[in-house]
Amino acid sequence: MNNNRPIGIFDSGVGGITVFKEIRKHLPYENIIYFGDTKHNPYGSKSKETVTRLSTGNVQFLLGKNVKYVVVACNTASALSLPLLKTFYSVPMIGVVDTGAKAALAATENGKIGVIGTRATIESRAYLKALLKLNKSLKIKSLACPLFVPLVEEGWAKTKVAELTAFEYLKAFKEFKADTLVLGCTHYPFLKPVIRRILKTTRLIDSATETAKAVKQELAANSMLRENKNKAAAAFYVTDATARFQKIANSFLGYDIGKVRLVEVE
Repeated sequence: MNNNRPIGIFDSGVGGITVFKEIRKHLPYENIIYFGDTKHNPYGSKSKETVTRLSTGNVQFLLGKNVKYVVVACNTASALSLPLLKTFYSVPMIGVVDTGAKAALAATENGKIGVIGTRATIESRAYLKALLKLNKSLKIKSLACPLFVPLVEEGWAKTKVAELTAFEYLKAFKEFKADTLVLGCTHYPFLKPVIRRILKTTRLIDSATETAKAVKQELAANSMLRENKNKAAAAFYVTDATARFQKIANSFLGYDIGKVRLVEVE
């Protein structure tokens, strides 16, 4: 295997940039191909069959770019499609659900964990199953927050509208007394400042960091780390709205990501 091949990351939109940022931080020499299916965003309101069909197309696109590893940065796709994708393809893959669950278990002190995500992720009970598999005595409250993704995609994460919306969603976790909250969608870390103002003492779990650590560990264990220590490259592809994607990504990362290429994926 050519270890200098890139890592592939896909998400339904710009949210996976949170995962990209952590992978770049933990694996600074790895080339990365990022694919955002912005044309079909959000995935969270779609059926399992549709999400799996779209996710299959996303993996096919990344394989066409000769990636050596696939990171499913979308929580909805991780919850609904990852097991099936792993049976379809031999390329190693990782999702964000299991890594987020492990981080939440390590963080909680009172055993009360909140989970927020898209409707599809919450209805799949993926986080609930993953957490209870780790510890059956945990108390878990899950809530779908469908308005969060469009707020982030519109670049409204720092507005009063975002704060009012977050307050309505998150007040339930104050009553529940959750000491840990899993941000079960890669878009949600964009809203961390707003969420922290509402849930001041609650630990926020962003699975991006844990996913990046797991990718690094797996690449090292399988002798797949890039041998070339020259500056790594990154390429960004989306299926719609290149300018909006670039604007939000630049703002979150704090630098210009360069050209974003528009592609059609069937």
